[in-house]
Amino acid sequence: MTEVAHIDATPHCPSVIRQLLGKIDFREVTDDESLPLQQKVQAILVDDSVGALFILLPQNHLLDLNRITELTGRKLKAVPKESLELMLQKHKLGTLPGLPALTSSPCLYEERILSGPAVLIDSGEPGLLLEISSEDFKTLLSKASAARFGEPVASVTPNLTRPDDDREEITKAVQNFTARRIQQRLESTVEIPPLADTAQKIIKLRVDPDATIDDITGVVETDPALAAQVVSWAASPYYGSAGKIRSVEDAIVRVLGFDLVINLALGLALGKTLALPKDHPQQATPYWQQSIYTAAIIEGLTRAMPRAERPESGLTYLAGLLHNFGYLLLAHVFPPHFSLICRQIEVNPHLHHSYVEQHLLGITREQIGSWLMRNWDMPEELVIALRFQHDPHYAGEHYKYANLVCLAVRLLRKEGIGSGPLESIPDELLERLKLSREKAQDVVKKVLEAEVLLRELASQFS
Repeated sequence: MTEVAHIDATPHCPSVIRQLLGKIDFREVTDDESLPLQQKVQAILVDDSVGALFILLPQNHLLDLNRITELTGRKLKAVPKESLELMLQKHKLGTLPGLPALTSSPCLYEERILSGPAVLIDSGEPGLLLEISSEDFKTLLSKASAARFGEPVASVTPNLTRPDDDREEITKAVQNFTARRIQQRLESTVEIPPLADTAQKIIKLRVDPDATIDDITGVVETDPALAAQVVSWAASPYYGSAGKIRSVEDAIVRVLGFDLVINLALGLALGKTLALPKDHPQQATPYWQQSIYTAAIIEGLTRAMPRAERPESGLTYLAGLLHNFGYLLLAHVFPPHFSLICRQIEVNPHLHHSYVEQHLLGITREQIGSWLMRNWDMPEELVIALRFQHDPHYAGEHYKYANLVCLAVRLLRKEGIGSGPLESIPDELLERLKLSREKAQDVVKKVLEAEVLLRELASQFS
């Protein structure tokens, strides 16, 4: 069997799983990033009007629903989150183990799951895996069907480090979906909506060193909806303002300050440019809720950095607010295919969304989101933050902005906010930002203590 870290304490494997395993020999091991992904079994429950299907594949593979449709003739998608939770509660389980006998549904497994000496399946207890020899595990699959349907993640390589190639790759993706041999210029093909007048004015103020509170007040007040949101934001208990906020100027001078208001107003204005898609992955945190949480975490992390090391706080906040803007753009640019992206993300919870998007489109939301920011003449710091937000090793130009987004997203994921697998936070990432793990965790704790207030703020964006 695999050399893994074994648990010496009293076993924690739920009794129902022990009963299902019967006389099968297994060892309990703590889940760890060092364990080989090709041996970890990802269990996914999908269904349609006919019924449910239990799918098993190695975690170093992506589940392609199109291939499943070819094999079964059925249009399957992930079971609703509520149904899965009810099933797990019934058996008193916290995670879904890869045991076909757990459900009455037929099972389809990726045959490469048995290619190694042993498999590692979820025990039903979070953080605890069961190591079973492949020979023994095969006996548990006696009534299941084998096929080759997984796409090796190694063959799906999102472009994380070559921003100069983004234009070419976006153009190629658009060509694939429009079936044209010759394309117009990218800007014409993608048909990005023009920036609203308010957003254009705010961008000009951002780069004007002589801009005053009167200038931003004047711009905000020309947009009644934006003015109302800024006043409401300042009046929120989250900022603990004393007395009633009576005007935009009052909100800026007494509570929010020039930098926060100008970046907040810009985020609000940009948010109106692209509508929230009606479809979304089942377990996704609502778009603006995740954006507000991320911005709040980044605001706290920036303050926790040594004063001499801090980047521009207004821009880091804006990076958090807009970090997932590429998601809205994918829905806008590829509307017929966005639903498929959502369904694929649902059945691949073990993979980062970039693998699904790269597999289906040939580009990721990070590429197209950062391209849009540059196309709109947004600050280069923001372009970099969006482009490299999932690269914990990025140390290039304006690295602090990208690193702060990366850190914030990973910290929130550990708290169940956001979607996708948990990802480690390398020491080098914290060292570049001059932050300790303790300080970073303190920031998360303080933000989550204000969770109700932050949800209220997020509702103003929707």
